[in-house]
Amino acid sequence: MADATLDDPKTLVSTDWLAAHIKDPDLRIIDASWYMADAERDAAAEYAAGHIPNARFFDIDDISDHRSELPHMAPPVEKFMSRMRAMGVGDGHQVVVYDGSGLFSAARVWWLFRLMGKTDVAVLDGGLPKWKAEGRALSDMPPVVRDRHMTVSRQNQMVRDVTQVARAAKLGDHTILDARGPARFKGEAPEPREGMRSGHIPGAHNLFFGDLLNENGTMKTKAEIHAAIETSGADLGKPVITTCGSGVTAAILCLALERIGKTDHALYDGSWSEWGMYDDLPIATGAA
Repeated sequence: MADATLDDPKTLVSTDWLAAHIKDPDLRIIDASWYMADAERDAAAEYAAGHIPNARFFDIDDISDHRSELPHMAPPVEKFMSRMRAMGVGDGHQVVVYDGSGLFSAARVWWLFRLMGKTDVAVLDGGLPKWKAEGRALSDMPPVVRDRHMTVSRQNQMVRDVTQVARAAKLGDHTILDARGPARFKGEAPEPREGMRSGHIPGAHNLFFGDLLNENGTMKTKAEIHAAIETSGADLGKPVITTCGSGVTAAILCLALERIGKTDHALYDGSWSEWGMYDDLPIATGAA
């Protein structure tokens, strides 16, 4: 079951909540669908064919730092501001982000807004699949967009680079949570990106993002989230750094942590796409 106490416009809202607020003048809905290459799905084409009415499409690969060779790294502040303004998203708006998987890439865009100092942003629990399953309205029309000024204050404590993560792994003063599947974490399955080593950051704990979700793509209850973290062996007494393959599913862990009131968390933006690329960085294999 999804958490009935769940409607929190700063983390997670239900389809019922969105349906009740969909005509609010200061609500902005964002379709943040993004898929791994092997899914063979075209997020932009699917958006054009049918989306939640008035949703804007957020291209995670495009609204990123193109100066980096790593995939979809967080964009510079100026780029984020200008793209959001062009999408008609700005100060004073309540943002709801969804995706076509249920709860997958939407958390990444929720985290990006938080990184930019915007806290009135929530993920739609169950996303587009749940919305569709309930027979709710879809539209193939682009929204009418009006410019809206956006003030951004980048929250540097919410992101970590490779040097900071290497230091944290060495000192053991942070809990590192890896959202990838167990086989990839243990180094038993190859990485989807060519040239990557297999394994995990030494000292990391495996908290597979799928273990935080129900079959319908909704997030598990707060009690179930606590239980999954406990099973992973992670120590929530320390600040948390989340990581994954390329910084997308790590944001699901950040969202889950925020849901249970754990606010001192940061995301390793380069994630395994960066760590697995450099031979001079240590790796561990097997269970944590």
